[in-house]
Amino acid sequence: MLKPQLILQEVTAMKKNMGTADRLIRTILAIVVGLLYFLDVISGTTALILGILAVVFLLTSLVSTCPLYMPFGLSTRKR
Repeated sequence: MLKPQLILQEVTAMKKNMGTADRLIRTILAIVVGLLYFLDVISGTTALILGILAVVFLLTSLVSTCPLYMPFGLSTRKR
Protein backbone atom coordinates (compact mmCIF):
# COMPACT_ATOMS: atom_id res chain seq x y z
CA MET A 1 0.00 0.00 0.00
CA LEU A 2 1.27 3.50 -0.87
CA LYS A 3 2.07 5.87 1.94
CA PRO A 4 0.18 9.20 1.95
CA GLN A 5 3.47 11.11 1.56
CA LEU A 6 4.31 9.25 -1.65
CA ILE A 7 0.88 9.96 -3.13
CA LEU A 8 1.23 13.65 -2.28
CA GLN A 9 4.69 13.80 -3.86
CA GLU A 10 3.41 12.20 -7.07
CA VAL A 11 0.48 14.59 -7.33
CA THR A 12 2.45 17.77 -6.63
CA ALA A 13 5.52 16.90 -8.70
CA MET A 14 5.45 18.45 -12.15
CA LYS A 15 7.61 16.95 -14.84
CA LYS A 16 9.95 19.32 -16.58
CA ASN A 17 8.94 19.68 -20.22
CA MET A 18 10.73 22.82 -21.41
CA GLY A 19 14.10 22.84 -23.09
CA THR A 20 16.78 25.49 -22.86
CA ALA A 21 15.79 27.26 -26.09
CA ASP A 22 12.12 27.40 -25.05
CA ARG A 23 13.04 28.86 -21.65
CA LEU A 24 15.41 31.40 -23.21
CA ILE A 25 12.83 32.60 -25.75
CA ARG A 26 10.17 33.00 -23.04
CA THR A 27 12.58 34.94 -20.83
CA ILE A 28 13.60 37.25 -23.68
CA LEU A 29 9.95 37.90 -24.57
CA ALA A 30 9.16 38.74 -20.94
CA ILE A 31 12.09 41.17 -20.81
CA VAL A 32 10.98 42.81 -24.06
CA VAL A 33 7.46 43.30 -22.69
CA GLY A 34 8.91 44.82 -19.52
CA LEU A 35 11.09 47.19 -21.55
CA LEU A 36 8.15 48.21 -23.74
CA TYR A 37 6.13 49.00 -20.64
CA PHE A 38 8.85 51.02 -18.90
CA LEU A 39 9.60 52.95 -22.11
CA ASP A 40 5.88 53.82 -22.41
CA VAL A 41 5.50 52.04 -25.75
CA ILE A 42 2.60 49.98 -24.39
CA SER A 43 0.01 51.05 -21.85
CA GLY A 44 -3.52 50.39 -20.66
CA THR A 45 -5.20 47.07 -21.35
CA THR A 46 -2.47 45.99 -23.77
CA ALA A 47 0.20 46.51 -21.10
CA LEU A 48 -1.88 44.63 -18.52
CA ILE A 49 -2.47 41.61 -20.76
CA LEU A 50 1.12 41.47 -21.99
CA GLY A 51 2.38 41.99 -18.44
CA ILE A 52 0.41 39.02 -17.16
CA LEU A 53 1.67 36.94 -20.06
CA ALA A 54 5.25 38.03 -19.32
CA VAL A 55 4.91 36.97 -15.67
CA VAL A 56 3.55 33.58 -16.75
CA PHE A 57 6.45 33.20 -19.20
CA LEU A 58 8.98 33.99 -16.47
CA LEU A 59 7.40 31.61 -13.96
CA THR A 60 7.19 28.73 -16.42
CA SER A 61 10.79 29.36 -17.45
CA LEU A 62 11.96 29.26 -13.84
CA VAL A 63 10.27 25.92 -13.11
CA SER A 64 10.96 24.48 -16.60
CA THR A 65 7.35 23.32 -16.84
CA CYS A 66 4.59 24.51 -19.14
CA PRO A 67 1.18 23.30 -17.91
CA LEU A 68 -0.31 23.77 -21.40
CA TYR A 69 2.14 21.22 -22.83
CA MET A 70 1.01 18.47 -20.44
CA PRO A 71 -2.44 17.55 -21.84
CA PHE A 72 -0.94 17.24 -25.32
CA GLY A 73 2.15 15.34 -24.21
CA LEU A 74 4.44 17.99 -25.66
CA SER A 75 7.99 18.56 -24.53
CA THR A 76 10.82 20.71 -25.87
CA ARG A 77 13.28 19.20 -23.40
CA LYS A 78 15.99 16.92 -24.73
CA ARG A 79 15.99 13.53 -23.13
